[in-house]
Amino acid sequence: MSDSFSNPTPQFGTAEYAGKAGGNRCRVCQQPMGATYYRVNNAIVCPGCVEKLRGGAAMDTHAAYVRALAFGIGAAVVGLIGYALIAILLQGWVISYMSIGVGWIVGTAMMKGSNGTGGRRYQITAAVLTYAAVSIAAIPIWIHFAHERRQQKQVQDQKFEDAERKFGNQTGQQPDTPPAPRVERPQVSLGTWLGRAALLGLASPFIQLSGNFFWGAMGLLILFFGMRIAWRITAGRRFEIYGPFADSPPASP
Repeated sequence: MSDSFSNPTPQFGTAEYAGKAGGNRCRVCQQPMGATYYRVNNAIVCPGCVEKLRGGAAMDTHAAYVRALAFGIGAAVVGLIGYALIAILLQGWVISYMSIGVGWIVGTAMMKGSNGTGGRRYQITAAVLTYAAVSIAAIPIWIHFAHERRQQKQVQDQKFEDAERKFGNQTGQQPDTPPAPRVERPQVSLGTWLGRAALLGLASPFIQLSGNFFWGAMGLLILFFGMRIAWRITAGRRFEIYGPFADSPPASP
């Protein structure tokens, strides 16, 4: 669209009849109206501006939705990685407000991919991607801290074994504690592991709720706000165009 349609942005939510006494002006270009006019969301618009609005309005096509989906998935992956990295770098102090940022990134990316097209299916997709990105981010966070705890446990066990061995050498006795038998775990395919991890991640907000109800509830609430932001961004802008009408519009009082 030209600058005249973006600065200032036309507001079509309410009828505004600007003009001189005895005549009306187009709500978009502010030029005097002729004998033919249209109504765009209750605002009077001239035929020329209606054609420009129609030409510049984004069309909801399958291709537009596919592009929006691809952009949204990419943004969700970026949000997931960013969420997990920040949580790990802050040593487990997860700032739940990052859920809002993830929702904004996903919604904005989808609108960019669709060239401004929005609608219900875009909103549902954006909300789902936001939830998936935030919830599955718990998996790399859990893996990181589980690895740290396992390393700490190994260090503690090694110290205990060294102390026990040293005590046995001093007394001439061998430690009575036999080495723990090694348990062989069944091999799991990568696809099975990823599927289980994804399901566990999607359930993570409710798992945290059962662990600590207060902080879990706060996390769910903020996640809901992030999904709501993505929902609002992808709503799009709709123009309801009526006309043409052959008679001149009534003059403003």
